[in-house]
Amino acid sequence: MQFTKGYTYTTETEAQEAVTACNSYYGIPVSPDDVTQNWVMYQFAELNTPTFWYIVYDESLLPVLGSPTEFEVIYPDINGEG
Repeated sequence: MQFTKGYTYTTETEAQEAVTACNSYYGIPVSPDDVTQNWVMYQFAELNTPTFWYIVYDESLLPVLGSPTEFEVIYPDINGEG
């Protein structure tokens, strides 16, 4: 387990909406063939119960997503046993 600072979402749709809001705020992508297609991406905390989606905090997200929270994310151990 590791404490992470960021934003949590109970559904993938909510996480996608947060990404869309960040993209819109920063004007990403400028064109469909740009290398950078998203300002930020979300991750899935599949080992947590209940599961959730999250975005790791970055200062650039404050104007769009507001103040972050701190939460625990369970990562698989080095042997892949969870």
